[in-house]
Amino acid sequence: MGENMEKTVNKKHKGKHDKPKPWDEDPNIDHWKVEKFDPFWNEGGMLEVSSFSTLFPQYREKYLQEAWPMVKGALKEYGVSCELNLVEGSMTVSTTRKTRDPYIIVKARDLIRLLSRSVPAPQAIKILDDEMQCDIIKIGNLVRNKERFVKRRQHLVGPNSSTLKALEILTGCYILVQILMVKKELEKDPALANENWDRKNVKQKKVKSKEKKPYTPFPPPPQPSKIDKLLESGEYFLSERKKESKKWQEKQEKQAEKTAENKRKRDAAFIPPEEPSRQNSSEAEDKTNDVAAMAKSLKEKAKKLRKQKFAENINPEEYIAASGEKPSKKKKSK
Repeated sequence: MGENMEKTVNKKHKGKHDKPKPWDEDPNIDHWKVEKFDPFWNEGGMLEVSSFSTLFPQYREKYLQEAWPMVKGALKEYGVSCELNLVEGSMTVSTTRKTRDPYIIVKARDLIRLLSRSVPAPQAIKILDDEMQCDIIKIGNLVRNKERFVKRRQHLVGPNSSTLKALEILTGCYILVQILMVKKELEKDPALANENWDRKNVKQKKVKSKEKKPYTPFPPPPQPSKIDKLLESGEYFLSERKKESKKWQEKQEKQAEKTAENKRKRDAAFIPPEEPSRQNSSEAEDKTNDVAAMAKSLKEKAKKLRKQKFAENINPEEYIAASGEKPSKKKKSK
């Protein structure tokens, strides 16, 4: 009985779960079709704010400023906010309460990356569609020799970008080869030789320059440990009783110093102020004498001024007539 039961349990039925599925029976269903996102799938919106930022070169500043309303309007349809910071040279995208599609923020991140890499705004906005994807391939480090790299890049672009256009038609993709000019190449042009390529009004972090210490082949001496310090002072060989007595003694000495200092501060309040010395009194007298002499000279000058004004106001005819008459003698009253 037991052997028969084991055989029935271990027996496997092939194709037990291979039943026809309802979506396999209908030939009109496209299993590879990517359905467009429906906002009703996420009516609650996003719980947290997600944001991405990227920098852009200075030569893209003018174009981005003109094309930004177009970018802002395209992102607004998906409930994504965007910000263009011309001072720091950065673009930022972030989700809002109106955002429903959780993957749209990744698409918005790709959008600002493409805009920073010289892709035109109408082409970059296409990345917001679900069926569109992008890839950024760095080809600068593929070839070590710079001259060979420039030749191969030119072969890829072709004369008047004809090769690049042919590749776009064959692949059905938009392809852009970004040619970054080196500063030395720009300086060769006389019109751009004196141009300043640094971004203005950007607060750059100051790099702290560390002073290089003189090289020595020997390692630094090891720092003494607690036991080494106790051995130097001789406390290591003292008994516990002596150690405690020493600590108590040090504590008493510190307390005595503190009490003496407090007493000195209290006694300082009762010390009378120093009396002014004779030298100070003589200096004060000299100052008072100088003030008196100055006042006297000012009074004399004022008198002279009054006399001068009086002389100027006198009429000469009246003065002569008054000087010719003899003053009448007053009768003495009895």
